[in-house]
Amino acid sequence: MFYLSAVTLLWAFSFSLIGVYLAGQVDSWFSVLMRVALASVVFLPFLKFKQVPKKLIVQLMAIGGIQLGLMYCFYYQSFLLLSVPEVLLFTVFTPIYVTLIYDLLKARFSPWYLVTAAIAVAGAVFIKFAGINENFVIGFLVVQGANLCFAIGQVAYKYVMENQSVQLPQRTVFGYFYLGALVVATIAFALLGNPSKLPTTSLQWGILIYLGVIASGVGYFVWNKGACLVNAGALAIMNNALVPAGLIVNIVIWNRDVDIARLSIGGIIILLSLWINETWVKRKVAQSYKEAENA
Repeated sequence: MFYLSAVTLLWAFSFSLIGVYLAGQVDSWFSVLMRVALASVVFLPFLKFKQVPKKLIVQLMAIGGIQLGLMYCFYYQSFLLLSVPEVLLFTVFTPIYVTLIYDLLKARFSPWYLVTAAIAVAGAVFIKFAGINENFVIGFLVVQGANLCFAIGQVAYKYVMENQSVQLPQRTVFGYFYLGALVVATIAFALLGNPSKLPTTSLQWGILIYLGVIASGVGYFVWNKGACLVNAGALAIMNNALVPAGLIVNIVIWNRDVDIARLSIGGIIILLSLWINETWVKRKVAQSYKEAENA
């Protein structure tokens, strides 16, 4: 849990840095490419080639392409459609996806999870009830795309590393994770990027370097390492510890004019959905699976 907690504090600032200083000012596709490229450079010196099975290389690159490459493509676009607090709150669906993907790996599914999702959606609607528009709906769906990619990557990385017979330090293979993301980011920028909207200030360049080297380069390695040391329940909970941490940073430092009352009520509804998920839905799901096994 120490690794996951440390990264949570590190990432709490990332949302606001992107939303305040980069979104709408710097081409989002370039931001993704720069961030992933810098993260790749951090781990290239540790990368091993000869001792790593080709199958593991392909798996790690595919996981990185999804968890980091595709996730960032969705994630950076969401800041063009939503406020930073909205992006943060809408990430709370990630633990649901984590649990669902674990269950799918075991070839099972329970509709009880839809209860949790419905309550969380109600909280999201409350936050923007007076101003729901096309951008808000699209933004909500874009964040879910990012959440799904992040959840798939976490589960896949944990699954692959736990079933890996070759014993190698994770730092010697994690560079493949970033190289997979770099392939996706390069293609995205080549197809959709706008070279005329590159960073123009030292502050923007500095933020991109920080996000690439520290938040991504160090952060994702430590997060995925931590994910391998905890169970699925703890991993799901730590995914949402980022929400209050990020909200506090954003509201206290950058977003003091936010409608705190509406945001708080909507946030409480969303967090209520998680509490119901942990205390009631999971029990119902476990019971339904047990009944199915005994049938």
